[in-house]
Amino acid sequence: MATSPHQHHEPHGDALPRAAQATLEQSGEQWTPMRAGVFRVLAEAEQPLSAYDIAEAIGRAEDRRVAANSVYRILDLFVGANLAHRVESENAYIVNAHPECLHDCIFLICDRCHRTAHLDDDRVTRGVRRAAEAAGFSPARPVVEVRGLCASCDGAG
Repeated sequence: MATSPHQHHEPHGDALPRAAQATLEQSGEQWTPMRAGVFRVLAEAEQPLSAYDIAEAIGRAEDRRVAANSVYRILDLFVGANLAHRVESENAYIVNAHPECLHDCIFLICDRCHRTAHLDDDRVTRGVRRAAEAAGFSPARPVVEVRGLCASCDGAG
């Protein structure tokens, strides 16, 4: 968890999968075609995707059956390597646009369009960690999810 505010370098386009590949390979893992496919689908998504959504998208693109179990294993690897985040309440995943930075997650989830924004605000997550510790709990991975309407949907209603 970062303890001070800082600017993120967020790679875009082809730079994002290259950054993800470099991060994964630095951790001693291989960047296989299947892993690249899972990352591509996740990076192109406008909302969190389940393993089944990803398996279906890859299957359509490659005209073959893809097992969700394989996708789940890759997503677990991606979460562990900080390449993706799990949106707990949706049982779905989003890509981490800045894998070189470690933060506790704050998600803003739109109940209408399901788009999910990821915020990094260490002041908030430090407060969550402190409250948990004060209650005698040892927090391993705080995740804060805020549900409501995004600016686009709030203005549309």
